[in-house]
Amino acid sequence: MIFQEITLRQAVQADLSEMKQLYRETILTVCVNEYDDEQRNMWAASAEKTDRWIDLVNDQLVLLAIKNNVIVGFASLRDGDYLDFMYVHKNYQRQGIAQLLLNAIEDEAKKLNTKIITSDISKTARPFFEKKGYKVIKEQENIRGNVMLVNYKMMKEL
Repeated sequence: MIFQEITLRQAVQADLSEMKQLYRETILTVCVNEYDDEQRNMWAASAEKTDRWIDLVNDQLVLLAIKNNVIVGFASLRDGDYLDFMYVHKNYQRQGIAQLLLNAIEDEAKKLNTKIITSDISKTARPFFEKKGYKVIKEQENIRGNVMLVNYKMMKEL
């Protein structure tokens, strides 16, 4: 895996449009085997919650993975111990970007003396996180509108 051409930097408000597009497109295409159309559309629609996204950049550590001036992934750390977002661009899957972002987020958590990091992980991402040492605490059923989305509360000791 070649990381030299990928740089990490902290997100700013000006990045939100590109981040939200990456988020929507990734959900709609990458998660097709685990979630049906209705589930993916409902999930992706949360990109329209403008206040949530503004708060994300203002209140969390949000790291962007940049390749050739394009955001190819992003991850966020909330309150020093919760991995809130982690998405890799649909055209840049399986290139080590998720690993790079996860390492950086875990390193930041360790600097804050965090002992356990938690996250709510999709069915799609669960195998990746299990390979990285995360354990399922419980399966969760989230209702959005009249649509149920299953994900997993996971944790890892750092």
